[in-house]
Amino acid sequence: MRRERAGHTLQASALVNETYLRLVDIQQMQWHDRAHFFAMASRLMRRILVDAARAKGCQKREAGVEQVAIDDVEIAGAAPSPDFLALNDALDALETVDARKCRVVEMRFFAGMREEEVAVALHMSIATVKRDWRLAKAWLARELGETERVAN
Repeated sequence: MRRERAGHTLQASALVNETYLRLVDIQQMQWHDRAHFFAMASRLMRRILVDAARAKGCQKREAGVEQVAIDDVEIAGAAPSPDFLALNDALDALETVDARKCRVVEMRFFAGMREEEVAVALHMSIATVKRDWRLAKAWLARELGETERVAN
C-alpha cells in the first residue's frame, strides 16, 4: 500500500481497520499462536484487496468512460499498481505447488512483514524465508508474464 498514490481509494489504515473488523467478527476462532494470527490477517488483507480490485473493475465496466481529475493522472515512470486479480490467481496457483511459499508472499506482500517477522511467525529460519521469498517472486513474475522482478 505504501507504493499507491495518495488518492488511492483503499489506504493502508483503512486496510488494517477492515482486517481488524473482520478478525474481531470471527467469534469462534481459536488462535493457536502468533503464526496463526498473522497467517489469517495476511490472508484477509489479500481478500480485501482482491475484493476492492474486483469492485473497481466492475465500476469501470459499468461507467463506460471514466472521468479523471488532473491530480489523479499518474506520472510516467511511477511504479505501477499491482493487478490484484492477476496476482490472486497466480497466488492460488502457487499455493497448489507450494503452500509455504504462498504464506511467505502473503505475509511479506500483503501484511508488509519483514523477513525476520515472517520467520518467527512461521517457525522457520530467516534463510529459509529469504529463499522462499526469492523463489516465490521469480515464480510469480514468470506466472504473471512479467519481464521485471515482482515488487518487494
